[in-house]
Parts: sequence; structure tokens; C-alpha cells
Amino acid sequence: MPCRDRYAWPVRIARFAAGGDPRYGVVELAEDGGRYPDTVSVLTGDPMAMTVKLTGERRELDAVRLLAPVIPRSKIVAAGRNYAVHAAEMGEEIPQTPLTFFKPNTSVIGPGEPIIYPAASREVSYEGELAVVIGRICKEVPVARVPEVIFGYTVANDVTARDLQRTDGQWARAKGYDTFCPLWPWITTHQQLDEVAALAIRTTLDGEQRQDGNTKDMIFTVPELVAYISSYTTLLPGDVILTGTPSGVGPMLPGQVVSVDIEGIGTLTNPVVSAAPDEAPNEAEQ
Repeated sequence: MPCRDRYAWPVRIARFAAGGDPRYGVVELAEDGGRYPDTVSVLTGDPMAMTVKLTGERRELDAVRLLAPVIPRSKIVAAGRNYAVHAAEMGEEIPQTPLTFFKPNTSVIGPGEPIIYPAASREVSYEGELAVVIGRICKEVPVARVPEVIFGYTVANDVTARDLQRTDGQWARAKGYDTFCPLWPWITTHQQLDEVAALAIRTTLDGEQRQDGNTKDMIFTVPELVAYISSYTTLLPGDVILTGTPSGVGPMLPGQVVSVDIEGIGTLTNPVVSAAPDEAPNEAEQ
């Protein structure tokens, strides 16, 4: 299954478990109007590593455990301050070139898995973002050829220990804790660049809306980000690029639930839990 195949209906590649090792499949939702609503059709392997085909096996979606769609083989590359209003709310200048940083692959979790609030922090924030998944090995990709290297898109939460980000002077620890990169369980492979250039992004905390943005407000577009990042590092299949967050970021506490919704892709929901219950921050300490 080539990474940019097009079909007459939405194609969502999910990673899931059903009593064994993780597997990949094609998700069909009721809204698609197809013959097998709310099912996942199993694939023979990892579509980001090999050519795959349908096995003929089909599972009900509610009978499988949906996982993060990919554990990057090498890296997650994220863009900071890529929305002007977000840069302003953080008191920062708009970057003249993309401001990028790395998150380790150990930060990835899937939907429903807990975000662990580290004992070292007293200010952990949500950041809802569009994520780009790379589909082939590439380096120095021209903007015009970026569609050839994209496998698809998913939803991400670039969780950040904001106080550590301020005190450390660099972002590795603040962005790199285990569980600090929740990802939605499937990757949409049918969307064109012009579609993802205007998607609504909304984040809620305990059901209350905190972020309400749109990818059209990015300073650097998806093609520009991929071209820039590939100019200095080789991108591998399964690498994930986080494209920045709109305004409205803020703290979340153990016991709360955060959801990031991106139009046409899905809603990623994760609870927040304390790493050490007796050390959990409370609202009086915030």
C-alpha cells in the first residue's frame, strides 16, 4: 500500500492490539457509508516499512485496543511558536525560520493512556497539534515534492512542563518526559495538503474548551516545515513532525482529562495522573 494511494472514501490506517502483538489495519467508520461500519480490516504488516495488503480478516472497532499509530523508529521533530497568537501569549517573538526541537520516541502514548505528571514539575501544559507522519526515507526535500514523502496525518498533544522549559533554557527535559506525546490511533492518508492547510483544532480540559484554532494560521506550512527539517536531518518512515499549537495553551492537573480534536481526523483523549500521588500539585500551588 503506497503511502499516497487515493481512494473515493477516507482511508485511515490504525495500529491496534487484539490479544496479541500490535497490528495495522484500515478503519471504516459508520459515517463512510460503507459495507462494514466501525470495523478495522487487518493488513499483513507495517505499511510504513513494507508493501502490505489486506488479509481478509476484519475486527469490530470496539473489540480491539487502539494504540498510538506509530512508535517512531528514530524521532519526533516538533515546531515551536508556529502560530503568531501563541507566540504572543508566550511573550515570544515570531521566528524568522522554523524553530524546531526533538522529542524522544519514548514520549509516545496512545489514546486513553495516562499522561504522567512528573514530580519535578508544577506546571504541565497541553498543546493540541496536527502531526505529520513521514512515509519514506528522505533528505533535502523541495517544497514542491513534500507530498511524495508524507504518509498521512494524525492528532498530537505536545505536552510540556512549562516551568522546566523556562528554567532549563532549552526544551529537552520539558518536552521529553515519558507520556509527553499522546497520538491519535490512526493516520489519515487520503487528505491533500490543501485540506490539512485549513483544519480546525480544538482542545478541551474536563470538557471546557481551551484552544480554538485553525491550521490556516500556521506561520510555516506543512510543506515548508518538512522541507526545512529535511534540510538538516534525514527523515525516516514513521518519523513524526508536530506542526505547532494555536493559542490557548494552559496548565492541566492530575485528575483532569484533556482532549484534542482536529477536524476530519479525530479526537484524542487522555487522563492526567500523578507520578507520585503524595507529590501531586494542587490548584493552590499553581
